[in-house]
Amino acid sequence: MSDNRVQIFDTTLRDGEQVPGCKLNTEQKLIIAEQLDKLGVDIIEAGFPVSSPGDFKSVEEISKIVKNATVCGLTRSVENDIKVAGEALKYAKTARIHTGIGTSESHIKFKFKSTQEDIIERAVKAVSYAKTFVEDVEFYAEDAGRTDNGYLARVCEAVIKAGATVLNIPDTTGYCLPHEYGAKIKYLKENVTGIDRAILSCHCHNDLGLATANSIEGVINGARQIECTINGIGERAGNTALEEVVMILKQHPYLNLDTGIQTEMLYGISQLVSDSMGIYTQPNKAIVGANAFAHSSGIHQDGVIKNRETYEIIDPKDVGVTESAIVLTARSGRAALAYRAKNIGYELTKLQLDEIYTNFLDFADKKKEVDDNDIHQIIEGSKVYKEIASS
Repeated sequence: MSDNRVQIFDTTLRDGEQVPGCKLNTEQKLIIAEQLDKLGVDIIEAGFPVSSPGDFKSVEEISKIVKNATVCGLTRSVENDIKVAGEALKYAKTARIHTGIGTSESHIKFKFKSTQEDIIERAVKAVSYAKTFVEDVEFYAEDAGRTDNGYLARVCEAVIKAGATVLNIPDTTGYCLPHEYGAKIKYLKENVTGIDRAILSCHCHNDLGLATANSIEGVINGARQIECTINGIGERAGNTALEEVVMILKQHPYLNLDTGIQTEMLYGISQLVSDSMGIYTQPNKAIVGANAFAHSSGIHQDGVIKNRETYEIIDPKDVGVTESAIVLTARSGRAALAYRAKNIGYELTKLQLDEIYTNFLDFADKKKEVDDNDIHQIIEGSKVYKEIASS
């Protein structure tokens, strides 16, 4: 893998599905997994096989149909978890076991009632056992965001020696600021013996709205895998949004980082996941929200009509959206009204537009949004309609 290639690890079907009320059946998971494979993600985390018979079956069936991506199963640092994951992944063309344990002082003291040395021993044992099933083993240091960097480096060194190929450094609680998370990745890159034998991975949660920023800061500082979900779905406030990190890297070529994602599929797969899980995507959601390429302010509309790039840094077609939307409201100007009128067959002169625009504002003040049928009504109710119709 080239040094500027950032792998995309999609966990929509595992971490994303942990949203209350969004359980998918195996058939739905297979449809999404197939689209993720076509999208070009490098790894699909298909589930947590030991958690239920249904999850085991889903991971097993996904393993059978995925043609290009690595199929991954999550485990705790528990022998039976790892064994069950190995069984679920036996049909995968390329398989990965994702195992790990909490490393922060809080997790060690309160969750495990253990010691730092015992946690390292358990981590090494889990990775070593996972290696008996698959070559590709990813280790997660849960709550790495709040783990002392020196101790985290010791854990990473130990699991690399045991055979870990990927080191997942999760900001499990979404607590880190971007510069803190970036510094943590940089510290590990510079202080872990054997780090050249493993890929550092960002797994950031969005509790403070910083998941995307933290992931980008992570890859700037040496991580080469981002763990994310479609639409940023996930437990609590969600995970890093796949579409956001992919388009950030694409729109900032000077970072010299590439993902290989087929971005034209982003809007379609966003809709698929939203519909399948019954999760409403907020209209102002970056990249895939209904308003991501919609303009209602007159100043913005005038600029976009003249040249799209005045107010859009992304070509809508690059993410699978047909075109920008000029939304007519009481804030819209003459240029927007003329543009929308022309789209439905009316070529207006300046004088005609002036009269109709006055009627339009009266109408728009009474209605949140003016649609094409309303435009017909406004124009046909104007004094100049006969003149327009005969021209």
